Formats: sequence, C-alpha cells, structure tokens
Amino acid sequence: MNENGGKKRREWVKNAAIIFLSVMLVLTFFSNTFMNYSLPEVAAQYVQSGTITAKIRGTGTVESGDPYNVKITETRTISSVLVKTGDKVEKGDPLLLLEDKESKELKDAQAALDKAMLDFELALLSGDISNTAYTNVQTGQIASVGTYQSRIVAAEAEIDKWQKQVDEATTAINQLKTAQVNVEAGGAPDTSSEQAKVAEAQAALNNDWVKIAKDKISEWQAAKAACDATIEKYEEWILSSSVSGNEGYPNQVPEDEYNVAKTNRATYQRLIKEKQDQINADPAAVTAYNNKVNALAEANKKLAEKQNSKTNTTSSLTVQTQNWQNELDSRNAKLKAAQDFKAQLLKDISTELNLDYQLDSLKKQRDDIAKLQENAVGASIEAPISGTITSVTVKAGDEAQPDTALVTMQPEGKGFTMSFSVTNDQAKRLSVGDKADLVNSWRYSDMDITLASIKPDTTDPGQKKLLTFDITGDEVTPGQSLNVSVGQKSANYDLIVPNSAIREDSNGKFILIVESKSSPLGNRYVATRVDVEVLASDDTQSAVSGALYGYEFVITTSTQPVEAGKLVRLANNS
Repeated sequence: MNENGGKKRREWVKNAAIIFLSVMLVLTFFSNTFMNYSLPEVAAQYVQSGTITAKIRGTGTVESGDPYNVKITETRTISSVLVKTGDKVEKGDPLLLLEDKESKELKDAQAALDKAMLDFELALLSGDISNTAYTNVQTGQIASVGTYQSRIVAAEAEIDKWQKQVDEATTAINQLKTAQVNVEAGGAPDTSSEQAKVAEAQAALNNDWVKIAKDKISEWQAAKAACDATIEKYEEWILSSSVSGNEGYPNQVPEDEYNVAKTNRATYQRLIKEKQDQINADPAAVTAYNNKVNALAEANKKLAEKQNSKTNTTSSLTVQTQNWQNELDSRNAKLKAAQDFKAQLLKDISTELNLDYQLDSLKKQRDDIAKLQENAVGASIEAPISGTITSVTVKAGDEAQPDTALVTMQPEGKGFTMSFSVTNDQAKRLSVGDKADLVNSWRYSDMDITLASIKPDTTDPGQKKLLTFDITGDEVTPGQSLNVSVGQKSANYDLIVPNSAIREDSNGKFILIVESKSSPLGNRYVATRVDVEVLASDDTQSAVSGALYGYEFVITTSTQPVEAGKLVRLANNS
C-alpha cells in the first residue's frame, strides 16, 4: 500500500511538472511574440560590391544659343514673306517685302520737324539771346565745354577778388568808426594794431637766419675773447717766469687750461669764419635782414607816434572814413559788374548750347526723315547676317510694329543651348565643362554637348538647379528634343549600399546595420551604427567607405524611428 501510494505520488509530481513546463513554454512563446511585434520593423539589404555610374539624365529642347531678332523701326504693312523656318540665308538676302506707302512714323517725324523749326526760329528772334550768342550759333562757332568752363572759372575768380576788396573796405570803415567813438568818448588811442605790427616785425626779425647767424657770431666772438684772455694770461706768466723765475706770478694759468683755450679758440675762429662766409655768400639774405631791421624800426616809430599822439581829431577820422566809404562804393560797383557779367555769361552759354542742340536735333530729324522716305517705296527687309531662319512671326498683309521681332535667325557659326532641372544633390556631382552623352540617339552622331552653367531654377530655387548645355554640330536644329546623361564615368567599388540606408547627423554620415545576438528566448536583432564616407552616388545607390567587411545587413527603411543600440524586427521574420 505504501508502495502504491509512493508510485501515485511520483506520477502526480511528474504530471504537474509537465503541465507547468507546458504552461511556461506557452507563456514564453506569446511573450516573445508580443515583444517582437512591438519592435520597429526594418527592411534590410546586404552590403554589396559592384559598379556605380554617377550619371544624371535629363531631357531638354534645343534652342538658339544666340538668336538674332530681325526688327523694323516703323509701322509698315507686309506685302510678301520670302523665307520660312529652316531656310539658310546669306547676309543681304531679302526676307520680307513692304507695301509702298508712307508710314505713321514718317508723318509724325515730318510734323515734329516742322514744330522744331518753328521753336528754333522763335528762340533766335527772342530778346533773351545776346548778339555774341546769336553770331556764334549762326556761324557754328560754339565753344567747347572746356572753354565754357574756363570762362566761368575766370568770372568766378573776378567776383571773389572784388568780394574780398569789399570785405576789406567794410572792415576798415568799421575800425575807423570804432576809433572815432573812442576818441569822442575821451579814451586813449588804440595802439593794438601798431603793437601787433611791432610784434610781427620783431618775430620776423627773430626768425631771420642772418640775425640768428650774427647772434651766434657774437656769442662765438665772446667765447673766443675768453679764450684769448686765458691764452694771453698764460703767455704773460710764461714770459715772466722765464725772465725772473717768479713762479708766484698772480696771473698764473694752468697749462691744461691754456691748451683747451687754444683748441677752443681755433674752433671758434673757424665757426665765426664759416658763419660769416655763409652770410657774405648770400647778399640777398643780408638785404632781407636789413629790411626786417628797418621794418621793426619803422613799426616802433609808428607805435611811438601813436602812443605819443594823444589827439586824433574827429575830423581826421571822418575824412578817413569817408575816403574808405568812397572806396567801398567803387568796389561794390565793380563787384556787381562782375556778378552781372557771370550771370550774362551763364545765360549766353545756356542759350548757345540749347540752340546748338536744337540745330543738331534738326539735322538728325532731317536725316531720319530722309531714311523713312527712302524706305517708303519698294522697300524690303534684308538679312543683317548669314544664318538659319528659326522662326517667322508675320505673314503677308500683317502690319508690322516697331521693335517687334518679325524673323528670328540663328547666326552662322553660333551654337545652340538646351536646359533641364535637377535636384541640388544631383547638381553637386556636376561641374561646368562636363561633357554630356546622347541617350538612345543614334541618329545624331556629331553633336558635342557641354555643361555651360549651373544656376538656381527660378521655379524652385531652394530645391533645384537649372543645367544649361552648349550644343554644336551640323545636325542640330532648334526645337529638337534631346535625352542626355552627364556626370562621372562608371567605377567599381567594394562597398555599395542603397541611398535610403545613408543617414546623417551632427557627427556626419552613417548607416545602421543589423547584428544578431543570442538570448534565452532566441536570437535578437540590434541596430548598430557604422560611420561612413560617401565615395560616389547615382540615383539609387552609393559607394561608401567605413568599418565594414562587405557582408553586413544594412537597414534601408523602418516602420518606426530606429536608433543605434535598439532592438529591431526584420521585415520577413516574426
């Protein structure tokens, strides 16, 4: 019985353990499944080796590279069109024929000429023009702008001269009136002017180099005299000592002082001679110095006279004031005359230039009318250059308007252009001068297509660039649609990933690869960052370099944002 009970108990424990493990397996399975479905689902591809052809394709329409528009200068009716699109013409070949009749522009020009003639004649007959100006205009002797400018400058200089003299006279009168008031009030004579002149004369004399030189000579002569005295005392002492042996001579001078005195005397003699020779060599300077001495003496004399003269009578000041007033009136009259002369000069110059301009305009109007009259009968529009007709915008019977393109030509020897837009990223892979190839265009064998410019596309300047190509070749015609590829040549690379796999942050470009890690619940997949450098790209994939072996599984897309170090779920795995 005990044996049977133990056996039943073991059976029960075994069954319970089996049930427990089954439950745990089920729970683990469902837990793992739920966790997997909560992870970001990623699509991934293997890193590959292969070829990158960094070419950019585009389609554009051929246009004239430097079109020439044939226009007309007057309103005329087209009687016949002699060319069509695609025709090759030589310079001078007729393109259009015009009807024989006067244009509106010819009639308007004739009316304008009649009015201009009337205005010119009225200007000549007006009283505002001087005889000189009238003669100059009639004889065609209009001066140059430089000559007019010189005359104006001279007139302004004359005005400035008399203005200064008027100011001088006005100042003198005001000073005399002030002095008269002072005298009448019993005040002392004003010697400030005389004192200023004395100071000015003294300053001029003090700054004169001859005076400075004479002062220096006097200084050196005094110093030389001191040397002479020392030498004389020494020589007297020597003489006295040699005769009497008296060493106690009162004028005894040490020998070293004597030697110094001899050396200095020679120096002073030389300096005095040099300075005196300098003065003697410039008699004009000596004369100027004497004049300054005399000027100072004269200034002191006048100052003394003014200081000593206690009475400047009112009558004397009145006479001086009246004399200056008379001078002021005379100078004012000359100033006004100079001002009137300048005003008349400016008026004459303006009149001459205006009439001369009118004459030139009349001549030009006559020439224009002559040309319009010449074109009024049997006129045709001829090819101004050799080239190919690319468009004709008029037909027989149309009224052609001025400055409107009637015929467009492609100049002979000039190339064509073609343009299309690409993204900014695509444009970064291109350079001006790159050669483009035709795509599936076996018909055109001799075309040369070169990238000429890369500029922002005006339709989307922030996102796109406009590529413009220069095209040459005998088979090129405007309106052709060409499909071209441009960019780098094909090259082999060891590491190639989809463009969608390349990410970028503040640290640079990188990819995320999928790494497998074992766990008690099975394999887990972790996103791992690998920094890369993009070597080349085309529209779908890029060649990279980095810490890769070439067999990694790189993440291209994900259902949720993916970060390095986070668990992910492969798109084809649960």
